[in-house]
This record gives sequence, C-alpha cells and structure tokens, in this order.
Amino acid sequence: MLVIACLRKLAFVLCLCLGGSVASAATVADEVIARAASPGDVLSVEVLLDATGRLGYTVKRHGKEVIAPSRLGFVLTNAPKLDRAFSLAKQSVSDHDETWEQPWGERQFVRNRYRELRVDAVQKARGDRHLLVVFRIYDDGVGFRYEFPEQPQLKSVKISDELTEFVVADQATAWWSVAGERENLEYPVQKTPLHAVALANTPMTVKTDTGVYIAFHEAALVDFASMWLRRVDGQKFRAYLTPGATGPAVERQAPFTTPWRTMQISDSAPGLYMSDLILNLNEPNKLGDVSWVKPYKYVGVWWEMHVEKSTWGTGPKHGATTANVKRYIDFAARHGFRGVLVEGWNKGWDGEWFGNGGDFSFTESHPDFDLPALSAYAAKKGVRLIGHHETGGNAAHYEDQMDAAYKLYARHGVDSVKSGYVTEAGTVQFKGADGTIHHGFSDSQEGTRHFMKAVTEAARYKLAVNTHEPIKDTGLRRTYPNWVSREGARGMEYNAWGNPINAPDHEANLVFTRMLSGPMDYTPGILSLAGQKGRPIHSTQARQLANFVVIYSPIQMAADLPENYEKYPAAFKFIKDVPVDWADTRVINGEPGDYATFARKDRHGQDWYVGAVTDEEARTLELPLSFLDAGKRYQAEIYRDGDQADFRTEKRFDLVVEKKKTVTSTDVLKLKLAPGGGQAIRFTPLK
Repeated sequence: MLVIACLRKLAFVLCLCLGGSVASAATVADEVIARAASPGDVLSVEVLLDATGRLGYTVKRHGKEVIAPSRLGFVLTNAPKLDRAFSLAKQSVSDHDETWEQPWGERQFVRNRYRELRVDAVQKARGDRHLLVVFRIYDDGVGFRYEFPEQPQLKSVKISDELTEFVVADQATAWWSVAGERENLEYPVQKTPLHAVALANTPMTVKTDTGVYIAFHEAALVDFASMWLRRVDGQKFRAYLTPGATGPAVERQAPFTTPWRTMQISDSAPGLYMSDLILNLNEPNKLGDVSWVKPYKYVGVWWEMHVEKSTWGTGPKHGATTANVKRYIDFAARHGFRGVLVEGWNKGWDGEWFGNGGDFSFTESHPDFDLPALSAYAAKKGVRLIGHHETGGNAAHYEDQMDAAYKLYARHGVDSVKSGYVTEAGTVQFKGADGTIHHGFSDSQEGTRHFMKAVTEAARYKLAVNTHEPIKDTGLRRTYPNWVSREGARGMEYNAWGNPINAPDHEANLVFTRMLSGPMDYTPGILSLAGQKGRPIHSTQARQLANFVVIYSPIQMAADLPENYEKYPAAFKFIKDVPVDWADTRVINGEPGDYATFARKDRHGQDWYVGAVTDEEARTLELPLSFLDAGKRYQAEIYRDGDQADFRTEKRFDLVVEKKKTVTSTDVLKLKLAPGGGQAIRFTPLK
C-alpha cells in the first residue's frame, strides 16, 4: 500500500507539471485486481482498486480503452457508503454458451455466449461487508450488475445514490433524449457532442472519433429504480436513479441483485442493433407455455380521435360506438387483420381524466358500446377485440380494479390489452402501505413494481400487454413474453397534433436509440400523410410502408382510417402482406439520424422483406442481396419513391409499385430514397 501511495503522489506531481488534471493522475496507480476477456477476445474488462479501496473498472476493445477507469459503488441512507475501504475477497471466471428460442421476435434463435467475471469485494473495516460485482463479457458488449448477499451486517438496503460511472475514453458524439422532464420518454432524439449532454435517458448512443459505437442502457429492470445518466464533467457520466416519492430511490431486503448496466459496443451502427445483449441478460421465460401470445396486425378506433374526427368521451362524435366498431371489425375481417383496438369504450372519459384517472371504470361500458355483442360479432368473423385501459396515470386506481378488468376481458375472448398512463412525469399516483395516495415517477421503484404487477397478473388470464406511456424496455419480454410491446419515444400520434411533429430523421434516430431496448408500438401506415387539420406529415408513402419493417413490434397497427386504405389500395397491399414475426433480421446499413436499411425473413414462410428509410436528404443506398438463400431465384415486389417524391411537397404521394425480374443472392440493388422517403420490398422465392 505504501508503494501504491508513493506512485500515486508521483503521478500527481508529474500530471501537474505536464498540465494534466488531477482526475487523470488519480487513475495511474489503480491496481488491477481481476481481468477477463470476451470469448472471441474482442472486449476485455479490468476491475480496479485504488489506494483508498474504491472499486472501478475499464473496458477495452482489441486492447484499446473505450471506457476509461470508472467508479463503482453506492450511497446508502441506513449504513455507511459502499464506496471506500474495499479489498478483494475472491474472484472467479466461467464460460457460458447456449442457444435459446424466442416464442416471437426479430429472430427465432438467439445465441448467448459470454465469459463471466465475478468479483467479491469486502470492506473489512466496516464489519466485513461484502458487495459482489458480476460482469458478463460478450464480443459485442458488456453487462455488469451488483449482488447484495445475505449478511447480518446489511439486511436492509436503502440506496439514495448509485456511484456507477461510465467514462468514455475518446471524444464522441451522442444521440440522446432528456430524462426527468415533464413528458416522460417523449422527447426527440438530440445529436450533440458527448460533453454537451445533460441528464439523459437510456438507451444513449455515442460514436467516438475513432469510429467505435457504444450504446448505454440497462437490462432486467425489476424492483429497482430506473437508471438515468447524469454527466459529471467532460465525458464522465454517473448513474442517476429515478427518485423515490417517499424515501430512498431503492429499498430492498438482501439478498438481491440490481439490474444490469449495459454497454453494446461495435464498430458500426448496425452492429448495435444486431446485438442481443439486452435480451440475453434477462432471465428465461417464467410463464411456461406461451403459445397463447399471438403476434398480429391490427386496426382500430384510435387515429380518428387524434385527427379530431371523433372523441374518446361521450357525445355526438363518440368513436367507440357499437356501430362504428362493427365497421372496423368488418374492415379487419375483409383484409386479414386479427385485431381491432377500441379506445374510449368505458366510463371515465368525460371530464378531467388527464393525470387524474379516478373516474375510470375498467368494467363498465358506455351505454352505446356493447362489449359482449361486439366480442361475439368479431369472433364469428375471425377477429379479436383488443382491450384498452387508460389510467390517466392513476396506478393505484387501476390496481384496485385490475383483477376484475382482466377477468372481464378473458370472459369475452379479449386476449390482449393496451394500457395507457397519460400524465406528466413525477405525477403518477401510487398507494402507500398505509393506504394513502402519493405521486411519483412512472420509472421509480414503485413504478417498476406496478408495471410488473400489471404484466404478471395479465398472464394469469392469458392476456398480452402493450404498454403506452410506458416504463422503458429492458428486455423483460424474454422473461415475460406476454409483455409484447411498448410505446414511448414519440409514436405516430405526435404527427397528428405534436408541436413539433416528428422530424424526417425521427425513425433513423429511433433505430439506433429507442429500438435498441426492444419493440415499439409505433403505429405506422398513415397513407393519408396528414395529421390534424390536414397538416402534412414529414414522410412519403413509401416511407410509411418501410416503417413496418424498420420499426419492429410483434403487434403492428395499420393506424390510418379505413377509408384512406381503400383510397390507396396499391400501398395498402404491402401493409396487408408484411408479417410481424421474424425468423431472422439483418441490418444492412445505417447511421443514427441519417438512414437505415433492414432485411427480415418471415418466420412462417420463405419470403424476405426489406425496409429502408432516410432523413431529409435524398439518398441512393446499395442493397446486397446476400441475405437471400444461395441458389434460389426470387421475385422482388418493390414499393419505392417516385422520381418526384419529396416529403415537403404534394409529391410525397408519388409511389411506384413494380415487380422486378428475378434476383439472386449475388445481386446488388440500388435503393433511391427521396427526401423524407423510404422503400419497401418483398422477395418471394420462385419455384
């Protein structure tokens, strides 16, 4: 220890003489107490201990540091910090390699190959308290979490702050959304220098000046506060736990584990999306047989409210009437859609429900909506009603009725429900242990408990859940496959009434930020290309089709009005044809906020589908067809921007549909994308 202290003092003096910083000097003499590399020796992790006994870590890629020395630990309210005075108790390294099958997803089979480094650190001077840090090191990323073991000196753990740091070694650019503000998860993605980021939500994606891409997020967020990222100085970020409403951010009884802190790392943006790190860090399916969870496409009584054709509340323009819903059921049956979503069917929509929700009944229909009759009518036509539970952010009120609401749906053959939490950040209503109501963040520890209750209780009745105004996705669909999708990140409704509406680069940003966390119920397919009062959407028709491939969800809404689909039958054909469940996915190319091209293979057939989107710039992209089966010939059915297409003019409706002569895996197609445009292609094997 004396030698280390002397080295640290010498480094401090040298650093000052050379004009360096104290912070950089403080890492020179950190002792490496454990080390492990990924199975392919691409990434490596070193666990550090400084002279004061503080834990830290670094991450290297091909031997070059990408995460500089970064601190680990916690601040507690009921005990001294889990910070200084650590020493190594023991460590172990083990290898793991398995392949598991998704019941639904972007690809059918997922390989889970990693090397695990377990570090048991002890604070001998503080009653021999132990804290374990577990790293799982993949070739395309790193996840680590803390384990609080059972120990008499720390039975109850009350965490006020997490000291986990992420120090990006090289200068970098960031794509990020703000955290902790009024519109939770609903802010546009910003592109700034990394050192200009403030308080960010995750996933946050960075690209270093040396060409390395890193996406910061978390996995398996269960009974814990969500992690935001707070910039400390320069390119150093610290975990910031969503505040609790009535006490510390997290209160748990040991033993327990924290969520995984994750870094997907690649030399390309497509490599980030191709990583299965977040899914793999979650536990396997806990629900058993989930054959009742069905991927599907749907239509519904939804967009018409956003464009003010009808209302959620009662009155002359009420949308959720028996007659109107029958019209949608007939349309769905005629065109092969499995589901019809109905919003505004239940009592409570009249009056001030935003941020309140106390008047909602989840079992009582408006008099002009007949749930039993409509469910029976839909069943005869091979269609299912999709339930809707808007809570107005009143989680306590929803939980009081949750069991009865789920029972009602199960009794009438409704097997999925969309839930909503429309309120401002920090104002969700929770019920305390004493029965009193208080307000807090939806992504607080209380929030994670509520959403988990909603999903697990729904599973008891074989109901799938699609959460809007959600807590962010952290891969829990692996453990609970009935949590089929979530919204967040400014879906299509922002194009109806948003101020501003979604920019032309929105989808290309989502692909490499929000979509790294999991499926998004984006509700694409607005062929009218218009929001409220006819305001144009920043898109061409071809781009609306491409979004069904680019923005993944196992449930996809064809969100436009039936009359608009009947007006544009050529474009509507692709929406009817495109699947929602995939055997394989390839990201062909892409850059955050600029463009992205996806190829996906139908899980229940041999067809491949391609979707490409761009920002406000026209682009020509190459599409190598090497993803097609070698030796097979395919017909390409192409939906492309016309030569005059442009999202800024009436030519945004310029769509060309053509069938190309046979193509093979050796061919390369050129995709011409208009400003704000896209392209969608179906490849069908020829016999």
